[in-house]
Amino acid sequence: MSHIFDFLFGQYSGYDTMDIALEIVAVIFGFLSVWSSKQNNIWVFPTGMISTGIFVYLLIKWELLGDMMINGYYFIMSVYGWYIWTRKVDSAHVTPISRTTAWEHKVSLVIFLATLGFVFIIYKTFDKWTSWMAYVDTITTAIFFVGMWLMARRKVENWIYWIVGDLISIPLYFYKGFTFTSIQYFGFTFIAIYGYIAWKKSLDKTPQIA
Repeated sequence: MSHIFDFLFGQYSGYDTMDIALEIVAVIFGFLSVWSSKQNNIWVFPTGMISTGIFVYLLIKWELLGDMMINGYYFIMSVYGWYIWTRKVDSAHVTPISRTTAWEHKVSLVIFLATLGFVFIIYKTFDKWTSWMAYVDTITTAIFFVGMWLMARRKVENWIYWIVGDLISIPLYFYKGFTFTSIQYFGFTFIAIYGYIAWKKSLDKTPQIA
């Protein structure tokens, strides 16, 4: 058992106890946020802001720029999403779940490509483009940027981006030495799958508001 424990958590031996505690708290609120999103509940945003705010602090400290930018972007998009989800489209209805429009697909592509370029410039500027992880970080950052934007706009396709990004992040974070965060993304993958199913059922049953 000790060998398994060391394999999973040995990388934390040199970490500050406070940082480990903060990561665990961030993971807990991250789960609450994703679960709230799956339930189509507005609490996705305040819980997500707590999680991402903590991760921004930790990732700056750990010098993981790509991951830090993802969480900083999540925080900003949570404010935007909170507004969109509570904005009324008429006197009785808030913004409903809907499918991504052709225009939003184009914007998603622009966000994806712009993110690739932006993260590449940041990594090169700070001389962090030094391993294969930089390539993977750049791709996952772009995937998650699009996913967060679509979630903020309450688009059912956002879950597809989360599923893909989560599957990549599970081994990536474990390799980086953040086991708790890797476990978080493992859980996120299943929640995202069920989230997609739940949102699609809701969308199929609910008439779209013009």
